[in-house]
Amino acid sequence: MLYYISRIHILVSLSSLLVFFGGIYIYLGHSIPSFSVCPDNGWRIGDLTMQTGLKYAQPSTQNGRTDVNSVTNWNAPLVWEGTFDPVVIDAIYKKMDPRVAVVVFAVGKYTRFLKGFLESGEKYFLVDFRVTYYIFTDNEQDVPKIKLGKGRTISVVTIPSAKRWQEVVLGRMKWTTITIDKQIRNEADYLYMMDIDSVFHSRFGAESLSQLSAVLHRGYYKNTQRDQFPYERRAESKAFIPYDEGDYYYTAAVWGGYLEDMYKLVKYCYTQSEEDAKNEIEAVWQEESHLNKYLLYNKPTKVLSPEYLWSDYDSIPQDIKVVRISQLVKNYAEVRPNGGQ
Repeated sequence: MLYYISRIHILVSLSSLLVFFGGIYIYLGHSIPSFSVCPDNGWRIGDLTMQTGLKYAQPSTQNGRTDVNSVTNWNAPLVWEGTFDPVVIDAIYKKMDPRVAVVVFAVGKYTRFLKGFLESGEKYFLVDFRVTYYIFTDNEQDVPKIKLGKGRTISVVTIPSAKRWQEVVLGRMKWTTITIDKQIRNEADYLYMMDIDSVFHSRFGAESLSQLSAVLHRGYYKNTQRDQFPYERRAESKAFIPYDEGDYYYTAAVWGGYLEDMYKLVKYCYTQSEEDAKNEIEAVWQEESHLNKYLLYNKPTKVLSPEYLWSDYDSIPQDIKVVRISQLVKNYAEVRPNGGQ
């Protein structure tokens, strides 16, 4: 079922005005409201305890994946199928009972992807966990009515339309920052950012949870040298990364973390993009460029393999044992507001 907000909030700071009316946010000005606070007292991964009597396969110290690396050079897990037991890890994290937010943007013709994303999410994404899908859209009437599991809800946030797809991409950081401040912070402990033009195909579970989880981009995870990553290379941009630096190239289509850590990262991408705009420059891959800059110097605590965001455009190599979620083939010229340009 759908939940809508009906109250009115008007808050004023010296540099901006934020009005919230009937599920609609109107933001005037370019700065984040000065009343924003970022408390650090939310949900955290706690003791790794589980109930007695749970049956599962005995783990081995000798056998496992040998075709891929399962740990980063800063000793964070690099998660692939075969590196965890879903029975064990779900049992542990369900006991912690986090409230999970999933933020997606369905602007313009992208509302056509909502049904497939939500229905497949209910089948495969954090099943039996508490989940709220926050749907940011300019077409509230196009949000489908989906049968949801226990403890799972949909919350619609109305935002303005866009003339360029780049505005949608960059706007994700702005509107998410504002809505965390005004709503999500009170309703969730953990937050994922995801692209709506995707469908879940297999289990996407608690193994993805950590303080800050990033997903390897499918196009650059094997043999790409760091000087060939599509980072922003213009020194004039806040997203600039020198050719001789870099760990991995991360996708901005799926990422997650503790609510306040995600707030910090989302706000960073927004404010850095605003600084670029003042200097009349736009990072080569918009918020994905700023995301990669942040994660280079603020390492993710868990790295997820491209199983956690594949693409229907690409064949599946042998090291990808399961595709958990995949981006759909589509006509960008038809679905994007500026014809994909």
